[in-house]
Amino acid sequence: MTNETNKKARIAVVGAGVMGRGIAQIFAVAGHPVVLYDAQSGAAEAGRAQVLGILDGLVAKGRMTDEVRARADRSLATAQALADLADADIVIEAIVEDIEAKRALIAALEGLIRDDAVIASNTSSLLIAEIAGRSARPERIAGLHFFNPVPLMKVVEVIGAVRTSPDVLSALAAVVEGAGHRAVVAADQPGFLVNHAGRGLYTEGLAILEDRIAAHADIDLVLREACGFRMGPFELFDLTGLDVSGRVLQGIFEQFQYEPRFRTSSLIPPRIAAGLYGRKTGRGWYDYTGAADADLVEPFVDATGTRVWIEPTAEHFIELASAIMEAGGVIAPDPSDPEVLILIQPWGREAASACAEQGLDPMRTVAVDPLPAPDRRRTLMGTLATRPEVAARALSLLGAGPTPATMIADSPGFIVQRVMAVIVNIAAHIAQRGIASVADIDDAVRLGLGYPKGPLTWGDEIGAGRIVKILDAIHATTGDPRYRVSPWLRQRAALGLSLRHEARP
Repeated sequence: MTNETNKKARIAVVGAGVMGRGIAQIFAVAGHPVVLYDAQSGAAEAGRAQVLGILDGLVAKGRMTDEVRARADRSLATAQALADLADADIVIEAIVEDIEAKRALIAALEGLIRDDAVIASNTSSLLIAEIAGRSARPERIAGLHFFNPVPLMKVVEVIGAVRTSPDVLSALAAVVEGAGHRAVVAADQPGFLVNHAGRGLYTEGLAILEDRIAAHADIDLVLREACGFRMGPFELFDLTGLDVSGRVLQGIFEQFQYEPRFRTSSLIPPRIAAGLYGRKTGRGWYDYTGAADADLVEPFVDATGTRVWIEPTAEHFIELASAIMEAGGVIAPDPSDPEVLILIQPWGREAASACAEQGLDPMRTVAVDPLPAPDRRRTLMGTLATRPEVAARALSLLGAGPTPATMIADSPGFIVQRVMAVIVNIAAHIAQRGIASVADIDDAVRLGLGYPKGPLTWGDEIGAGRIVKILDAIHATTGDPRYRVSPWLRQRAALGLSLRHEARP
């Protein structure tokens, strides 16, 4: 298979399920000759009809021309037998996620197709080396991991096993890019790239819940409204199914030799045992049976005239002062008056530790997360000693106006700092191990997980030095090795280099 033939490679898709149909669709639309095959009688023909029906709908909506639809119709054929795929340049298997089934298919294909043809597996969890373990030509086998729905999810992981030929990866990447999808190249490691990079949101959300820092609904709310995630971790668990997500979390943890960065939670097994999988069972972290979950209502009080001292080094001193005065509060010149509310903005530290270090009264102190932009939802936390009326006044001054606020328990790093620092650190860990390039890491996470930004771009915006400071502070407070800083990240922070700086000595 040459680079020239990549442009119109003959592609066979084995498996006419949801993924197989989507894969066949994008390549037929791109003008590749595509043959769809399924072992179940009539499934390939039904799959072809479904694809053409989808394209008819796109034409009706003005999102596809008649000419492109007609070309796809001519390009997409079906096969009655596996032997009909003999002239394919690339065979993409999209069958059941079972190692023995995939190995059996590869063995059958290798007896039919040319020696220089490529077999690509659309696996989401099996190592490519394991799939190719009994192959006669393992150098011609790679992973091609699409995401559902294939036509809309514009990223594809191209995975090379230890024996995969580099020209196979180049050829597959070219074909994918030619079909309008972003090809990201990943090493054959647990979770490949996207599922690996996505662990931080889930695991840290669970860790925050375990620590009783906030309720699951508050964690989701803060991460949506302060960071811009489409869904928080618990909403995502319910969408994908905790039975599925729980297995993926545990699998990646075990496959990475129990690396603490990927440690899952003891909260999951009891919920799986109880059948609380999420939307598909009617109840998960949220109730989908028709009974509405309780709205989060903040207990605002009249805080007019409250005197507030803001630490001079606060990240958002001006914005906080403005919000307090607009709410009827008064800015105090010093914190010594026993009636003054004290506001601080620590990085990676608990409010309690910050009070001890600065000699502040913990009964009058409330911390405000400095990480989100000033116009995003604010997160507040008091110390264990903060008086309830002090916390209520702070919440009213900073959350009753146009910018809402959420009060949580005292935590090193709040919610946003903890989650964002872990996400960036895992991305740095991926780069450290050479699993993917920094550009591919950012694009894969943005396109595959729907994050507002790639993790390394996000890390640059927050500042690598600050990410290191947050992680070091949490590590020092908790002693938990999950927060140890990746050397790749620490080196770039020390040198003032961008996290998108690829070069290594």
